[in-house]
Amino acid sequence: MSSAKTYKPGEAILYLTGMFGQNMIYNIIATGLYFYFQNVICLPAIALGWIFAIARVWDAVNDPMMGAIVDKTKTKWGKCRPYLLFAPPFICLITCVTFLNGNYASAKENGNSTAMFLIVAWAAISYILWGMSYTVGDIPLWGIISRMSEVEKDRAKLISLSRIIASIGAAAVIVSIVALSQAANEAFGESTNAQKGFIVVSIAMTVVASLMFECAGLGTKERVPAGGEKKTMKQSIALMWKCVPFRRLLISGILRSPMQLMMIVVLTLFTYYYCDGNLQTAFTEPKRLVILIIVGGGYFIGQFIAMILCPFLISKMSVKTLYNSTALTAIPTGLIFVTYLIAPQNLMDIKWVIIDGILFVFSGAGFGVVNVAQSIMISDCIDYEEFHNSYRPDGIFFSGQSFITKFSAGIASIISAYVYNYVGYTDVNIDKMNKALENGASFARDYAQYSKAMWFILTIPAAIAYAVAIIPTVKYEISTKEHQKMLDALVERHSNMNSSEEN
Repeated sequence: MSSAKTYKPGEAILYLTGMFGQNMIYNIIATGLYFYFQNVICLPAIALGWIFAIARVWDAVNDPMMGAIVDKTKTKWGKCRPYLLFAPPFICLITCVTFLNGNYASAKENGNSTAMFLIVAWAAISYILWGMSYTVGDIPLWGIISRMSEVEKDRAKLISLSRIIASIGAAAVIVSIVALSQAANEAFGESTNAQKGFIVVSIAMTVVASLMFECAGLGTKERVPAGGEKKTMKQSIALMWKCVPFRRLLISGILRSPMQLMMIVVLTLFTYYYCDGNLQTAFTEPKRLVILIIVGGGYFIGQFIAMILCPFLISKMSVKTLYNSTALTAIPTGLIFVTYLIAPQNLMDIKWVIIDGILFVFSGAGFGVVNVAQSIMISDCIDYEEFHNSYRPDGIFFSGQSFITKFSAGIASIISAYVYNYVGYTDVNIDKMNKALENGASFARDYAQYSKAMWFILTIPAAIAYAVAIIPTVKYEISTKEHQKMLDALVERHSNMNSSEEN
């Protein structure tokens, strides 16, 4: 293994900086924009659900197409790096555009049907364009990991660190975007949920995140030869299904779709249940801040601990065993909803805060393991395909990871939309609720039907998903021993290829 090539420490730092920025952008949209559409400009629940669902399903179809394009790319920089150099500025521009919209609730109150239509159309078109632009950078960002190193240990370490950094980027957005936007609104002399502050803060965060994202393209180097003949787009997409271990991962990811509901609802639920619609109170009332740190922080702490431990755990057990062990996470995730049923209006009491905090730690740990193990298994599938068929599908296989995330988010959007619509949490009702909360109403007490729906969406679908998602991977084919044999053979093959090119 002495001839195996791998990345330098400086490259890893710049790559992780890019990963941090890229995931800030993703969560500005995935959590921030969803909150903005739902609770600030108050789009109808069904319209919002279908906008996100159609866009994400189209992205899921578009991702393999982009993966095939990446695999056909051949430049002096490699096949992934060119996209990392040139995609961030375009992603930045379109991300900013998605927030430049009208207010649906105001248009509806004024009976302006034309404005209502244009606001929904702008939201749909800008969001779909954002998804397409984001794909151009997302697939190469993950695909380049398997091209930066031939050493399994180094790959696993970088994937684990990438997941940690990605989660920190997500947390930075989830914690700050609503609170900063509400603070900016007040600075502008606007009401609590007005748009102006949200627009300013989201654009500022997007610009900073995009500059960080650019570091991944500037600081990385591809070392693993592409290998094998080029395939058509149709052949590349077909390969995702023909490769049996990769097919198992795809099916498992689709079954895990309801887990995405947690990301969709968490910002709204925590803002309203714990802070009655104004997240700034967490910074002025110590009790609320402590609660959010224990409950919300518990989920991220669980993720971080799990992701940090993943490389060590993989050295002690197979990645397949680690991945399948996450089925146990269904228990603590489901129990969170049980605590709500027991004390629907009292989860801010310290005993329930501590209990929920512990449950969120275990739930987050399962999510962290899934993220790291899935990426490692996809990287292993790339080696598996190259070993057996002399073709290295970095782009198309890592597009599968993006496919899973986006397709899952689309399904989750539809589920949440119909649940919200059923309980009446939509457009003008949200606007009326925001005004009532400003005047002293309590979300947990006065809007119990909304509260219960959100706690249900956050927990029960995800618990079911954890339990059933491992069914396809029980017979996952790539063992640790077999994978190491494949890696050794591939390193020798790459070395021979380089020697032939030099001669």
